[in-house]
Amino acid sequence: MGLRGLLHNLPEVRAPTEKKVSFNVKLKWTLVILIGYFILANIPLFGIAANSLSRFEYLAILMGTSFGSIISLGIGPIVMASIILQLLNGAGILNIDTNSDEGKKFFQGMQKLLAFAFVIFEALIYVLMKGIAAEPGFTGLVILQLCLGGFLIIFMDEVIQKWGFGSGVSLFIAAGIGWRLFAQLFQFMGPQGTFEASGKVLAIVASVIVGDGTGVARAFFPILVTAILFLAVIFAQSLKVEIPLAFDRVRGHSVKWPLNFFYSGVMPVIFVSALAANVQLFASMIQGWLGSATFLGGFSSGGQAVSGLSFWIGSNPILENIITGSFRWVYAAQAVGHVLFYVLFSVLFAIFWVNTSGQDARSQANKIVNSGMSMPGFRKDERVLEQILKRYVGPLTIMGGAAIGILASVANLLGALVGGTAILLAVMILYQLYQNIAQQHAVDMNPALKGFFGA
Repeated sequence: MGLRGLLHNLPEVRAPTEKKVSFNVKLKWTLVILIGYFILANIPLFGIAANSLSRFEYLAILMGTSFGSIISLGIGPIVMASIILQLLNGAGILNIDTNSDEGKKFFQGMQKLLAFAFVIFEALIYVLMKGIAAEPGFTGLVILQLCLGGFLIIFMDEVIQKWGFGSGVSLFIAAGIGWRLFAQLFQFMGPQGTFEASGKVLAIVASVIVGDGTGVARAFFPILVTAILFLAVIFAQSLKVEIPLAFDRVRGHSVKWPLNFFYSGVMPVIFVSALAANVQLFASMIQGWLGSATFLGGFSSGGQAVSGLSFWIGSNPILENIITGSFRWVYAAQAVGHVLFYVLFSVLFAIFWVNTSGQDARSQANKIVNSGMSMPGFRKDERVLEQILKRYVGPLTIMGGAAIGILASVANLLGALVGGTAILLAVMILYQLYQNIAQQHAVDMNPALKGFFGA
């Protein structure tokens, strides 16, 4: 059996037989998968002795997981598989034509196969390197549970893609962020089950009562930064270029096709965040395994990166450091490295994502022609449309990717609640979900848009 035969026989979620999945069906499956995700996130691994990854809560947020649960691997295998394939295809090593149906199927099959491989690989790494240490005699069982959880996440993501709204990767991240954001604001239980005003809102009240100005500032500024980031992202999401299109068969009827400023959507920043998270996780586990730090980075007992690559791509809350008087100039140099890393890789992943997800100028021109629409004042020719769209798609991809990287990294440095990247992801994912729902409604109201949206 060749590679294509293997990919053809991979287990998969059955695609809907009807041409268009109804709104109610999509909503039902989205809610079912979301509930299933929360259930799995609260099922602890049986047979573990220690969970040294639990201190990396900020990484768990970006990976859509809960370390120590059956889905400890989170979206890591899916994202890493996508990153590697995009890099190989973008460099021309694989040379898969993602514009054709056969090429897309082959790319998706390769991505699933590679994701399965990463599930097994990361499960072995987590356990054997003592990131999640197993009790004596339970090593195989813990690895099996991690693999099972990883496979479930892959198939749950596939259910969302075929039967729900958006993607499972985005949904799992948003769900985790929403839950942790609520806890950050209103948490009132300490680690021993005692009352503790650890939530920022409660901390402000407690600090005002005792007259602690520093405590008020430490609790208030993260909320302020988070609110400003929300508004900034919502404003940026509203920026768009609208291209007028006319229906060939319906005279006088036209629509406007929006090209958003964040043209590549949320996926590039997810890839960057997952890449940074995986680098830091593997660096920590290698340090624990070898007993010393490597070039990937060294970590303190609290899980904070103190050296190596993990330090220079990581971040420290500069605003909090200034308030508490713990600021060091090395943090300023680290901030520069953090911003450059996010901006550079956000742009690269944005370009790769646009070219591999059917959002490039050629694919969009083909959709317009096949849907029976044309641009008023121009000849109905796919090549002409492609040249016009190139004027917008390329610059929007680069500028949008860079803007995402800047917003995420700066918010991280300013100490936004649950991390700037997480807040950025949450806002963009929710906005994208809203767009998907609005698109579904538009298709239901005007079936002529079906071919254009690819519904």
